[in-house]
Amino acid sequence: MRVAVFAKAPVAGQVKTRLAPLLGDAGAAALHRRLVHRAIETARDARVGEVELWCAPDASHSFFAECAETHGVSLRAQHGGDLGARMRHAFESNHGEGHALVVIGCDCLVLDGGAIRDAARALSSCDAAFAPAEDGGYVLVGLAKPEPAIFERIDWSTSRVMAQTRERLREAGLRWKELAMRWDLDRPEDYVRARREGLLEEARA
Repeated sequence: MRVAVFAKAPVAGQVKTRLAPLLGDAGAAALHRRLVHRAIETARDARVGEVELWCAPDASHSFFAECAETHGVSLRAQHGGDLGARMRHAFESNHGEGHALVVIGCDCLVLDGGAIRDAARALSSCDAAFAPAEDGGYVLVGLAKPEPAIFERIDWSTSRVMAQTRERLREAGLRWKELAMRWDLDRPEDYVRARREGLLEEARA
């Protein structure tokens, strides 16, 4: 079993863009850096297996080297035209190396190591595990083995992602477990919510 953290390089103007009107481009990028570090720490705290940082657009940004040195994680480059293709590649790569995999992003402040452990346990009796998101997507996906069909015909970055994924799961005859619903930090109102709930200190560039 391994855990993959999917992350983009923290380039101002290219990450957390919906928060830029509130934080500015530099502030949004600084927040993204903090979220990546936190996601890696969450994955390591789960203690279910080796943690990999899957980097976009590749692993060459100095921030990723910093993450590898700070947290002792291995770096892998994302490959594929959309998020589904990139996740499919990660699952196929790990399965080819003999490992089941749980994938998480960096935007969910309320995802903890316990959820990753729950997903890993679920894969002993189910084909897949998910943690749905309030916005209609999901913040975690685990697969016992690659299931390419669940990443096909999905309208990524829309409120239809989880519903369409359930359709793909049913069509493929797969068994899956859904964990508790959680929320991502994407929009200014999410930032306000995180601050109100004491999950986040004020972002600084």
